[in-house]
Amino acid sequence: MELGLVTSGQALASVDALLPQLIDAKIGSRIAAQDPTIWGPAAEAESSIRLGWVNPFEAAGKLIPQILDLRDELQEEGLTRIVLCGMGGSSLAPEVITAHDEVDLVICDTTDPSMVKGIVETDLEHTVVVVASKSGSTVETDSQRRAFTAAFEAAGIDPATRLVLVTDPGSPMDNPEGVRAVFNADPNVGGRYSALTAFGLVPSGLAGADIEALVEESGLINDVLAMDDEDNLALHLGAAMATAGRDKLLIACVGDALPGFGDWAEQLIAESTGKDGKGVLPVAAHVDAPELQNPAQDVLPLFIYEQLPEEIDEDSTAVHFSAPLGTAFMIFEYATAVAGYLLGISPFDQPDVEAAKVAARSMLEAPAQSAPDAVDGPVELYGTEAANLEAALDALTAQLPDNGYLAIQAYLDRTADQQLEALRDALAEKTGRPVTFGWGPRFLHSTGQYHKGGPAQGVFLQVTADHQEDLEIPGRPYTFGGLITAQAIGDGAVLADAEHNRPVLRVNLTDRAAGIAALLEAAK
Repeated sequence: MELGLVTSGQALASVDALLPQLIDAKIGSRIAAQDPTIWGPAAEAESSIRLGWVNPFEAAGKLIPQILDLRDELQEEGLTRIVLCGMGGSSLAPEVITAHDEVDLVICDTTDPSMVKGIVETDLEHTVVVVASKSGSTVETDSQRRAFTAAFEAAGIDPATRLVLVTDPGSPMDNPEGVRAVFNADPNVGGRYSALTAFGLVPSGLAGADIEALVEESGLINDVLAMDDEDNLALHLGAAMATAGRDKLLIACVGDALPGFGDWAEQLIAESTGKDGKGVLPVAAHVDAPELQNPAQDVLPLFIYEQLPEEIDEDSTAVHFSAPLGTAFMIFEYATAVAGYLLGISPFDQPDVEAAKVAARSMLEAPAQSAPDAVDGPVELYGTEAANLEAALDALTAQLPDNGYLAIQAYLDRTADQQLEALRDALAEKTGRPVTFGWGPRFLHSTGQYHKGGPAQGVFLQVTADHQEDLEIPGRPYTFGGLITAQAIGDGAVLADAEHNRPVLRVNLTDRAAGIAALLEAAK
C-alpha cells in the first residue's frame, strides 16, 4: 500500500486552522518524547504510565524471536489451530493483523454460550489457546480459560501444553505454572494502543502472520511522527478528527484495504475521546453505508484505500487515507492522542468502563428477573410502553436528537447470528442518522466508554436472546448465559440511570432466527 493522507472541505479547513497550533506547541515531538504534560495537569498521572506505545520497537525486537520459536515448536507438534481469548484491545488488533495476512486465528471475544461452546468443542486435538488480559482478571477471559481448561482435561489433554498467556507483569495471570508460556506486555501501554505489543504480536505471530514485516512497517513512519512540521500525517489526521461540528467519524475501507481496521480504530478513538461529555464517535461502516450517500452536517467520512484516488472532490468534506498496516496503526494512535489534546481530554483513561462491570457483578449476585413490558411473537420488549416491536423501535428512534446516533448492542453469537448486522444499515436508512453496531460484551471494552462518557446524543437498542443450551463456567456459580445476560442488563441499567439518562430499549429474542427476521422487518 502507498502512504498518503488527503483532507477536503471542512476537514481541510480544520487542518489549516489547527496544524500551526500543533506545530507551535511541538505536539509531535513531545508525544514522541513521551511528555505526560501535553494533556494537562489532571491527565498527567495517567499519561505518565501510558505512553510506551510510541516506541514499541525494542520490546518487539526481543519478543518476536520468542514468538517464532514457539510457533515452530507448536507446528512440529501438529498444533496448528490458534484460538485467542481476549476482549477489546486484546482481540481487535490481532483480528486485523491476521485478516490482513490471510492466516487463520479463531477469536473468542464473547460470553455467548453457543459461540463459546462451538469454539471450545472444535478440534481440541490441534488447538492452542492464547489467553490475553492486561489486568489478568478480565471476567470474560477468565471464564473462557476455565472452559478450555476443563475441555482439555476432559479430552485427556494436559492444559499446561496448550495454554499461552499474555498479560502485564505482576498480574494474577503472570504465573508460568500450569501453562505452556507466559508473555509479558509493556505495562505502560493501554489495551487500545497495544497493537504492536505482545497483545497484538503473540496471537498473530503464532497464527502465522508476518509480524516482523508488521513491526518494520510501523518503524518506517516513526521519525516522521516525531516531527513538528507539515509532513507529520498524524497531526493532519488528528486535526481533521477534531473538525468542529463533525463529531461522527464514518470509517469505511474501500475494496480490500485493511479488512477489519475500522473496528480496531472504532475502539481506539471511542474509548480514548469519549469522556467529559466530549468525544469523536467513530462508526465502522462500509462505502455503501446510508450515512455516506448524503452525509449529514455532523458526519466526517474517512475512507481507507489501498491507493489514494487520483482525483478527489475538493468541495466535499472527507478524509482520504492510505498506509501499510503497521504504519496505519502508528499514525492512528498518534492522531488519536493529538485529537485528545485538541478536545481537551485525556486519551488514556476510561473512567466510565468500570460502571458497567460493577453493574454486571451486582446482577450476577442478585439476578433481577422482571417480566417483559410487552411480547410480540418471538420478541420480548423491555423499557418501552409500546405494544409491539415496530412501535417500540419507532418510539426509540423518535428520541434521537438532530445530532444524535443510534447504538445497536447485540449480545448474540457474532458468527451464527451474523445476519443481524443488516439491521445497522436498515436503521441508518430509516432514521437518517449514524448507527453503530457492537457485538456484546465486546463493545463494553471499546465504545462502551463513549456511550456513557461522551456527548449525551445516543439512543440504545440492546438485543439479547434466550439460550437453547447454556454452558457452565467451571468454578463459578453462574453460567455463560447468566453472565452475558447480566452484562447486558447491567450496562442498560447504567445507561438509563439518573446520571446518564440515555434511552434504552432491550429486545429479547425467544427464538433467534425468527426474532432477527422480525427485527429486520420492523426496521424497514
